[in-house]
Amino acid sequence: MPLVPLLSPLVLASASPRRRCILSDRGYQFEVRPAEVDERPENGASPATAAREIALRKALAVARGVRAGTVIGADTIVVGADGTLLGKPRDAAEARAILRSLAGTTHRVITGVALVHRPSGVAAVEHETTRVTMRRMDEQEIEAYVASGESFGKAGAYAIQEHGDRFVTRLDGDYDNVVGFPAARFAAMLARLELALGARGGER
Repeated sequence: MPLVPLLSPLVLASASPRRRCILSDRGYQFEVRPAEVDERPENGASPATAAREIALRKALAVARGVRAGTVIGADTIVVGADGTLLGKPRDAAEARAILRSLAGTTHRVITGVALVHRPSGVAAVEHETTRVTMRRMDEQEIEAYVASGESFGKAGAYAIQEHGDRFVTRLDGDYDNVVGFPAARFAAMLARLELALGARGGER
């Protein structure tokens, strides 16, 4: 997807193959510069606030080394039905525990997206929320899924774009958001950023 010169080049501050795939599939051209930041949320922050703050933290960290262009930061948080934040499992036991907690419930997937333009410093930060309902799972199903290796490296211990969709009975909201990057919101944010920069005289 061609960008106006004002916004280009795009720089993705993430090593996530899922985010790269979503952007590439929609025709965006970009470079990848993974951010090295503390991804722990601030104490007391709501999940949505945490996702936005961490996304901005990533974008700002990479933007410091970018002379011109738009840096994209993103962070996905899974929130269990009881409000527990569910990150990436550290081992098989944790993956099984996460899946047990999600089975038969509705959880939220929240992705914060941050755009930081260089050299103007203009930034935009938003988040997308999708509700995902999962059916009940028996221990054999959970064990087999964790053994497949698909749980690892994913918040919530499942990949809806792979075989995790077999457990999903309902999805309210943006599918791409559950994969890891809300492409429609991102496109709208880019458009608004272009307008904001145009109103400032197109600073480079």
